Amino acid sequence: MPALPVLLLIVSNVFMTFAWYGHLKDQKSSLLWIVILVSWGIAFFEYCFQVPANRLGHQAGLSAAELKTIQEVITLLVFLLFARFYLGEAIRWNHIVGFGLVLVGACFVFKPWS
Repeated sequence: MPALPVLLLIVSNVFMTFAWYGHLKDQKSSLLWIVILVSWGIAFFEYCFQVPANRLGHQAGLSAAELKTIQEVITLLVFLLFARFYLGEAIRWNHIVGFGLVLVGACFVFKPWS
C-alpha cells in the first residue's frame, strides 16, 4: 500500500473531523451560521489533501473502493482519538465493537477473491 496517499488521507481526516465535530466542544460561543462558515473553511483544507491522496492512490494501483475503505478506517481511528482527547468523551466497549466490525468489513475489500 502506498504510504503517501495514506498519510495524505490521515491529514485530510484530521481537518474534516475538526470541521464536522470541533464545534461541539463549545457550542455556546458562536452562532450556527458562523460555525458553518468556519467549518467550510476548514473543509477546504481537507479537500486539499483528500483529492491528491485519491489521485495518487489510484495512480499507484488502488481501486476507488480500496481508497474509500482506507479513508473510512482512518476516519474511525482519527475520530476515536478526537472524541477521547479533544472532546473528552469516553470510548465505550460498544464503540470499539462497532468500529471493529467496520474494520472486519474493510478486510473483505482488500482480500484478493478469485
